[in-house]
Amino acid sequence: MFYSLKHWRQRHFAALLMSLFAAPAVFAGTNEAAQTVTISNYAFAPNTLTIAAGSKVVWVNRDDDPHTVKSTTDDVLKSPALDTNDQFAFTFTKPGTYRYFCTLHPHMQGEIIVR
Repeated sequence: MFYSLKHWRQRHFAALLMSLFAAPAVFAGTNEAAQTVTISNYAFAPNTLTIAAGSKVVWVNRDDDPHTVKSTTDDVLKSPALDTNDQFAFTFTKPGTYRYFCTLHPHMQGEIIVR
């Protein structure tokens, strides 16, 4: 489905604001509860998440349309299509920056920074 720029702006304005102005979450220990990335309004929120090595991240799809989570450079992250309220979890054991996107909507991008 093709959206005009005006329609896209209206649909994604709140998610874009959150991803532009929200500070990345930082967690010091590996005993923290799983961190959540919400998929909503065709965006990942938070767009950037900083975690400690050994932390688990859970992506939850809150959109009506399916989405995926896929690494940009390898298959470290590779979820199936997530329908509404479906979840995908991954535990990050190695420090680094993990960039990802939705294969169904490539403009949707995010990153996990593992310290």
